[in-house]
Amino acid sequence: MIHRSSVRPAVPRLQHRSPAVATGITAYGCGPHETRLFRELAARLGVTVTIAEEALSRDNVELAAGTRCISVGHKARIDDSLLLALSTVGVEYVSTRSIGDNHIDVAYAASIGIRVGTVSYSPDSVADYTLMLMLMTLRHATSVVRRADAHDYRLHDVPGRELRDLTVGVVGTGRIGAAVIDRLRGFGSRVVAHDVRRTTAADYVSLDELLRVSDIVTLHTPLTPETHHLLDHRRLGRLKPGAVIVNTGRGPLIDNAALVAALESGRLGGAALDVVEGEEGVFYADCRDRPLTRTSLMRLQALPNVLISPHTAFFTDHALADAVEDSLTHCLTYENGHPA
Repeated sequence: MIHRSSVRPAVPRLQHRSPAVATGITAYGCGPHETRLFRELAARLGVTVTIAEEALSRDNVELAAGTRCISVGHKARIDDSLLLALSTVGVEYVSTRSIGDNHIDVAYAASIGIRVGTVSYSPDSVADYTLMLMLMTLRHATSVVRRADAHDYRLHDVPGRELRDLTVGVVGTGRIGAAVIDRLRGFGSRVVAHDVRRTTAADYVSLDELLRVSDIVTLHTPLTPETHHLLDHRRLGRLKPGAVIVNTGRGPLIDNAALVAALESGRLGGAALDVVEGEEGVFYADCRDRPLTRTSLMRLQALPNVLISPHTAFFTDHALADAVEDSLTHCLTYENGHPA
């Protein structure tokens, strides 16, 4: 069963309004753009923000001492021992600057009195990137660019394909999936969709039927126990020969070993992956001078019909501003006695 991305009512913005009580918030895992946004918005709201460039860890959990609310990114796993440490220093609310919360044990957090909240940000950031990945894969961009970098300017061995001639299967039709469908209409593609709820104008079909008829399958469903390895050996085997997979959702939606086998056998036409199973500790790090031991990642990157980017689809100025504002607003709302 596929659960669509949660669509919740917009949280009222609290700009230009001072909090009812003196408020302090600790923000972890902030890059330079998020740091600037936190400082600008906190100044307008009269909120004190302690900013840490490093992701939340046992080494810096004490920065949250004396604050009830913290904001975190999606890059680090927040396990039970770290949640317990947060509770010990007095944290009651964790706002993750992401749509998903699969990096946090939400049930355990609730059991020790910590609420966890997600944010909304521009779905256009990921939707635009998804279409870009589709187009790059259909036009063999990885192979073409690698050849050009080596001064080989011949045409690709196989012509590209046009979106208007293809059927695209969209798995998960929350805000991002719906935005992808809107864009595909402009290209003239046939679109089929799968979700537990019909949230947009599309031809909804079963997952097996979607896999059977689609030339491109794009994933936009949250990662849950039910969707872990949603595309496994069996389901990958249902795809038409030459089909393309695009994943800008979460890496473990696809069984990496099964995907590598399907691609290396030549059965699939390609894959464009902004997220990869086992990306933790590799994505967002400079790995040029260290050996990588992630065998499946290395095998994927060696294939000329695979395009990999480091979980960057969300990374636009608009989406970052949305996420920071939403996170800070949720923390402030909690402080004022109205839990998000």
